[in-house]
Amino acid sequence: MHAKILVVDDEKKLVSLIKAYLEKEGYRVATAFDGQSALEGWEREAPDLIVLDILLPRLDGYDFCRRVRQTANTPIIMLSAKSEETDKLIGLELGADDYMTKPFSLRELTARIKAILRRDSRRGESGKTIARGPLTIWPAMHKVELQESDIELTATEFKLLEALARNPGQVFTRQRLMELAQGDTFEAYERTVDAHIKNIRKKLRGKEDGWEFIETVHGVGYRFKADKL
Repeated sequence: MHAKILVVDDEKKLVSLIKAYLEKEGYRVATAFDGQSALEGWEREAPDLIVLDILLPRLDGYDFCRRVRQTANTPIIMLSAKSEETDKLIGLELGADDYMTKPFSLRELTARIKAILRRDSRRGESGKTIARGPLTIWPAMHKVELQESDIELTATEFKLLEALARNPGQVFTRQRLMELAQGDTFEAYERTVDAHIKNIRKKLRGKEDGWEFIETVHGVGYRFKADKL
């Protein structure tokens, strides 16, 4: 069965265009035109991915994202007419997996949706459990545990942590990390990765303050290590 996509935007014409295009590609599509209706639709429809505008009536996209991330890791692609880097970073820090600036092509949006869903469907193919110090990652179950406490990561955060943890000591550039996380549809600016890494660090530190897992290699990128502080 094809994935279900929830499309949320107060521009009804745009929602209709996105819905028609995605249905032509074989997806099932639910729609909403304000944040509160979107929240109800998310709970009712249990979509596989959300396409979410930021500037919404009743409940904006940022608040919607916060609500979803309290209980679920449903992939979210944020849409906005804003092109400022800070707006993108806010969305990513709240847990969005990707960000597109309006206007955009429906073909590119569909490519990004396919990349995220394909990445999630393949996450169990790479096999064995990864154990690094007190941190354990189960790729097949999309599960991360630190000191026997579950760590809730978004799909993109999980893929970034998995890539780093599989290759301890290896330095990854930001571009390479986004290619691993999102394929060739990644947003080509470096601070996207920084926002996701910041989220991962915050979540890991919340469970275990005595360890450091991701090291910044200044001027290059990041590498994984499991060292006590």
